[in-house]
Amino acid sequence: MTKKILLPVGYAIILVVAVFLMMRERNAGAPPAPATAAALTITTTAAQRGDWPEIIRATGAIAPWQEAIIGAEITGQRLTEVLADVGDIVKQGQVLARFDTDTLLAQRAELQATLTQAVAVRDRSQQLRKSAAVAVEKAESDIQQAAIAQARFDALELQIRQATVTAPDDGVISARSATLGAVGANGQELFRLIRQNRLEWRGQATAQQLARLKTGQRISLSLPDGTTASAALRQIAPVLDENTRMATLYADIEPGSAARAGMYGEGRISLETRSVLLLPAKSVVIRDGRSYVFRVETKGDKSTVHMSAVNAGRSEGAQTEIAGGISEGDIVAVDGAGFLNDGDIVRIARKETTQ
Repeated sequence: MTKKILLPVGYAIILVVAVFLMMRERNAGAPPAPATAAALTITTTAAQRGDWPEIIRATGAIAPWQEAIIGAEITGQRLTEVLADVGDIVKQGQVLARFDTDTLLAQRAELQATLTQAVAVRDRSQQLRKSAAVAVEKAESDIQQAAIAQARFDALELQIRQATVTAPDDGVISARSATLGAVGANGQELFRLIRQNRLEWRGQATAQQLARLKTGQRISLSLPDGTTASAALRQIAPVLDENTRMATLYADIEPGSAARAGMYGEGRISLETRSVLLLPAKSVVIRDGRSYVFRVETKGDKSTVHMSAVNAGRSEGAQTEIAGGISEGDIVAVDGAGFLNDGDIVRIARKETTQ
């Protein structure tokens, strides 16, 4: 009975040993288990120092340097010609519009006759006065009447000249309210003229910025269409606005740019140059409101990234200033940095240089 029980047990032991030997032989020929795979392929660069100018930034509107209002100087006359429109470049003295002068010319003819008669009476009275043939009072009255007639004639001549509206200066027409056939009124606006087609940028600066600004400094303006314009700081307002606590900067914009009155632009004023630590802007990752970079540590064939908080400063083009958190020469991830986590193993495709 005991032999019958031991026989199957022996067979089972022999089977287990055979299977163990077979698995051992198979594992002996298998390759070793692979190491942890790299999480991502990245590019790297070294933090380098570079010379950057310190820049003051300010925003403000572009406006005419001076805008002249050209109005009617006579009343009751119909506008018969409108010779200028918005956008026209005009010269000083150029005719912009004309009012009807038929009535004024008829009045001038009448006053001309009155003046001629009054002058003749005055001259005769003066001759008779010398011979005492006329009273002194009469001679003086005739002289006064002639002077009055001359004044009325001169006033009408002035009105006739004012019926022709001319440009007071070189410039460009910025607005037109003159309407053909309208009856003019003294002081009525007809045109607006940007004098000398000259524009200025009116930036807003803080009290801290004012201490570093002075007239003559060059300003680069970024315009809404993506282009830039050059300007020179002409004047700084002597007082700050009571509400905003900002001072207005007046900068002359050089001609030839795409700047237009009414645009809003950011101005960059370059100051002295200083040495700063630079990294490509895409190597700086924003998480939870803070700036980080991934430093790359390589040991043998294994490269690991470590997330480090940095103090990122201003950005210019593709570069960002790093004010603290890493040192010059530290290797950081560039392409792919936004997908990394602290401690990831990475594969380095190439190294970039900070331009």
